[in-house]
Amino acid sequence: MSYIDSMRETLKTQVSNRIDRKRGDVFLRADFDDLGDYDQVGRVLRQFVRQGKLLRIGSGLYARTRPSTLDGTPTPVKGLRALADEALRRLGIQTAPTRLEQDYSAGKTTQVPAGRRVAVNKRVRRKIGFNGVLVSFERARPSPR
Repeated sequence: MSYIDSMRETLKTQVSNRIDRKRGDVFLRADFDDLGDYDQVGRVLRQFVRQGKLLRIGSGLYARTRPSTLDGTPTPVKGLRALADEALRRLGIQTAPTRLEQDYSAGKTTQVPAGRRVAVNKRVRRKIGFNGVLVSFERARPSPR
């Protein structure tokens, strides 16, 4: 094994250890900036996505995975709505219940929200999702006084 291969393995080990130690299930690419160069960290994260240890849910956003009970493919440990909430919180964007969730909680409707919509306090241009399923955003209502 050459010196470069040992350095790449070391970075891979460092990133893997950091993923294992973190409590949350969503990781930003910036979480690993201190470990190495932008391109090097990107290669390691792409390798983890190919191996099934991580799932890319957006630009610079990765989620922890586990094997599916049905076919063994990597699936996220949480649902899409929970991952989106955690990712937005990590990006500094506040989330709130959507209008439909508020109406359902108040008993105004019996239609169960699908969980693919998130109310946010400011504009979000980032796409969050996986396997072709994306979260959409709506402006959060001001709190009632």
